[in-house]
Amino acid sequence: MEGIPLEQEKDFDVASLDAVLKPRSIAVIGASRKNLTIGNKLFRNLLQNEFTGVVYPVNPNAKVVAAVSTYPSVLDIPGEVDLAIIITPAQTVPQLMEDCGQKGVRGVIIISAGFAESSPEGRARQDEILEIARRYGMRLVGPNCMGIINTDPEVSMNATFSAVFPPIGGIAMGTQSGARGGAILEYARNLNIGLSTFVSIGNKADVSSNDLLQYWEKDPSTKVILLYLESFGNPKKFVRIARSITHTKPVVAVRGGRTLTGSRAAASHTGALATAEVASEALFAQTGVIRVDTLEELFDVANLLSHQPSPRGKRVAIVTNGGGPGIMTADACADRGLELQPLSDETVSKLRSFLSARASVTNPIDMTAEASAEEYRQVLEILARYDGIDIVIVIFIPPILTQAEAVANAIRELAPEFRRRGKTLVASFMGSRSAGIEYDSEGGGCIPLFTFPERTAGALARAYEYSQWLQRPKGVVPKLTGINKEKAEDVVASALKQSSTRPLWLEASSVSDLLNSYGIKVAVSKSAKTAKDATRVAEEIGFPVAVKLLSDKIIHKTEVGGVILSCCSSGDVKQAFNQIRERLEGLGRADEMQGVTIQQMISEGIEVIVGLTQDPSFGPLIMFGMGGIYAEFLRDITFRIHPLTDVDVQDMVRSVKVHQLFAGWRGSKPSDVKALEDLLLRVSAMVEDLPQIAEMDLNPVKAQEQGKGYVVVDARILLS
Repeated sequence: MEGIPLEQEKDFDVASLDAVLKPRSIAVIGASRKNLTIGNKLFRNLLQNEFTGVVYPVNPNAKVVAAVSTYPSVLDIPGEVDLAIIITPAQTVPQLMEDCGQKGVRGVIIISAGFAESSPEGRARQDEILEIARRYGMRLVGPNCMGIINTDPEVSMNATFSAVFPPIGGIAMGTQSGARGGAILEYARNLNIGLSTFVSIGNKADVSSNDLLQYWEKDPSTKVILLYLESFGNPKKFVRIARSITHTKPVVAVRGGRTLTGSRAAASHTGALATAEVASEALFAQTGVIRVDTLEELFDVANLLSHQPSPRGKRVAIVTNGGGPGIMTADACADRGLELQPLSDETVSKLRSFLSARASVTNPIDMTAEASAEEYRQVLEILARYDGIDIVIVIFIPPILTQAEAVANAIRELAPEFRRRGKTLVASFMGSRSAGIEYDSEGGGCIPLFTFPERTAGALARAYEYSQWLQRPKGVVPKLTGINKEKAEDVVASALKQSSTRPLWLEASSVSDLLNSYGIKVAVSKSAKTAKDATRVAEEIGFPVAVKLLSDKIIHKTEVGGVILSCCSSGDVKQAFNQIRERLEGLGRADEMQGVTIQQMISEGIEVIVGLTQDPSFGPLIMFGMGGIYAEFLRDITFRIHPLTDVDVQDMVRSVKVHQLFAGWRGSKPSDVKALEDLLLRVSAMVEDLPQIAEMDLNPVKAQEQGKGYVVVDARILLS
């Protein structure tokens, strides 16, 4: 909303959703007498789950639905209507929306399909109903959605066509997929996982996941937010909202359709590597949203975070009455970066004092199948007070002698002690189908319970990563010195003026001028069109030099033999020029050679790549990783969404494998990591000032030893 401060706009958006999430009265337009129809199921669900407000069935062709008198139109309803739910053929919806607007309805849920998901005509119809909603100030959920559930006893609303009404809890769930919605609700009920609200947003013509995030941030009933996403409507807004929310409430997301997002056609390494998948990964990394791969893992993580403190460290102890599951869980923990610490001698001695001689008191602690509930209690009492661990995983395989409920009681007894000490406690009762072991009915205390112990490792690793993210600074976009924005704008304007070609590759000299304008250190280079010019330029720069093909058609020069290094004399340079030309002639591509670039030879340093590309949904994406000719093959790279903060660039440099070389490898000196971070910030500043930059490859960039910075050896910039 133009002219309104962001915080005020946010408050308005949140308040407007009360009409659909906490209505006092609902009109079901399309309520039906016919069994097994959506109009019948949804209306009956509102009644059977004892919605606390008034429900009005609207059906011009029936006098009564489920023993309730109907109304021919929403306009005939005598009382106020907060929410209208429309379940009629798509072509009837626009007029029904007009009726709702005239009635003063504040929120609408459109269950009906046949809109943007179906055809161009459906898209036009969706645009029409959105215009009507905005004209009357109504919030619109859908179309093509499953509906909404609110388990709050003061609302008790099942406005969906699913008969499943989940238990009351602190988890809010938003999903784009109506088909998945029913399975999600069934899964939550079977495991007794409590939800606060469930919203199926369908085509999200109006209400989106961004709106729901803002609502749930303020909702006292919601502790953890879950999202099933198939697309991002406004990624930039998502970043801004999610960054704020994840510092107070965990947001866990699973994204569908990932296998459909392969590499796109692009003119640079960066563009080729910037898939929609890596863009969404960047978004999650920068916002603190916990990314999971499956719906099962989504609920595992949510169940853990809603009932246990986030792990403050990654030191794990495993307690089990079966060696095999203990070892498998230990392996799963190690695979996910969690650590099984050896127990102290004092702790081992305490365990030995009461456990069977056949028990193993290393970590995992295998008490054998003879372990009693009392022995479980004693082991947990010791581990609760032991400062050498952060996480305890309790595994119970039901044997003949010990009853599961007795072991559960032992865990209940010690659970408050673990919470007091800020330790994370989870359990796995093999074959159990329950969300957890409750131990404090008034305070809602619960130990998450997993069917198979290996799954605990995945949930704990995600939770630990989140706790680490919470501890990092928020980051700022620093002010940089040594930038000549006016000169850079002149370089770009001059290049675009001189050529009508779009997109346009900048000439080598212009690339150097542009990078230098932003304080980016580039190896000295000059272009030459003939062999004679090349030798003269090489003498000016000083030997040794590299001779590189100059072409706006050939991206990967090494693939056509277009790079010759370590030329130490004029004769070497002349020979290199001729050799490159002959190779292109042999390939039938001689007309693509515009000359060569003579460049100061930089032999020292670790090769990295820094790049930039414009994503149609996410905006500028900035890349960092291992450089050189194998950049696309090895894919040791990471992306972040512009603008970059000081914390973002630190994460980027440290999140790739090549970072291990920066600390010094086999006697080499450490690299200048701070200079690489500064380079990334300057690239981010450049794209902020110069949106005409469509793609950029700085590859390779030679990371020099600490204190000596870096040198950009090769650079390409594409303007649009």
